[in-house]
Amino acid sequence: MMRKKICFSVAVSPTVNSFLKNHISTLSQDYDIFIAGNIKSMDEIPGLKVQGLFQYDVQREISIPKDIKAVWQLYHYFKQMKFDAVHSVTPKAGLITAIAAKLAGIKHRTHIFTGQVWATRHGMMRLLLKTIDRIIVYLDNHILVDGESQRQFLINNGVVSDANSRVLGAGSISGVNIEAFYPTSETRNKVRSELHLSPDRVVFSFSGRANKEKGINELYEAFNNIALNHPEAFLLLFGWNEGNCLDEITRYPNIIDGVNFHFYGFTPTPGIQLQASDVFLMPSYREGFGSSVIEASCLGIPVICSDAYGIMDAMEEGVTGLRCKVADTQSLQAAMETLLNNKEMREQLGANGRKMVFDKFKGDVITAEWVKYYHQMLD
Repeated sequence: MMRKKICFSVAVSPTVNSFLKNHISTLSQDYDIFIAGNIKSMDEIPGLKVQGLFQYDVQREISIPKDIKAVWQLYHYFKQMKFDAVHSVTPKAGLITAIAAKLAGIKHRTHIFTGQVWATRHGMMRLLLKTIDRIIVYLDNHILVDGESQRQFLINNGVVSDANSRVLGAGSISGVNIEAFYPTSETRNKVRSELHLSPDRVVFSFSGRANKEKGINELYEAFNNIALNHPEAFLLLFGWNEGNCLDEITRYPNIIDGVNFHFYGFTPTPGIQLQASDVFLMPSYREGFGSSVIEASCLGIPVICSDAYGIMDAMEEGVTGLRCKVADTQSLQAAMETLLNNKEMREQLGANGRKMVFDKFKGDVITAEWVKYYHQMLD
């Protein structure tokens, strides 16, 4: 009996590396797995074995000529390969894949929503981006969302319905690799030593794209106020300086590089570097789920998150962390001061967070939900 074929369609390789590797590896035991995306070679997705890789010209920005070309490329590939199912991730790949797969007559067409770019947009751009999501839902016949609060947001905005969408397990597209996020005192001490952080420093960390929509300006302002009276406080940023947001630091006289602030940059091993932290911050304006939040929780680090809809599923207020309001410096600062001054609370919230991840968001548990999903669909 021939094995059934599944094609995962993405825009770029980091989507595969960050979210899909474990799912694809496990599904490969029962199905022939292929990948389509703007990926030149398997070198971009090391450590993963698939039956085939197809490069098509999908671009992140909107370009009608290029997008039509991408649809045409993918349509011919789908027509030739006769996949039993295709599965798209991210909006642009989702739209192109939905059109191509529908035209090619693919029976099972799945898209997973992992956040909405239009959530913080206004006017015609919001309408355009929301319309793209609606087209995806109209063309595909299986819709997944990586969090229940995000699903309710999409329902309330008329993008999906209760009947045509679902969340696998407790949510999260990939969960947490608990082996990669395993806290030890030895690792914590080593990383803090490398960063010249003494044991008495209380380290607030952020990981991700340092831009306005991630709440970086409110984070700067809140920490600037705290640093005035708390020399033990330290701010540590991991990720990307998007939109030159690091330049904004100069506006805050109490944030001093090398004294109470350090921009580490991107780290391929967040499960190690984050262990220098005492509190993890995610004051984002919008978030599909909040993968970095559950990664911090897995390390036993208490979290402070905004009340943006997507993050609600990644933390439990008063149990694994504290919540602040979106774009509200005062509530963020209050939460930071509460944890700064209460080591016992930090330790309890952190312990609760690690337990929550083990109960709900272990990577193997999420992968098992994906495997179950495909067995129900294809077997």
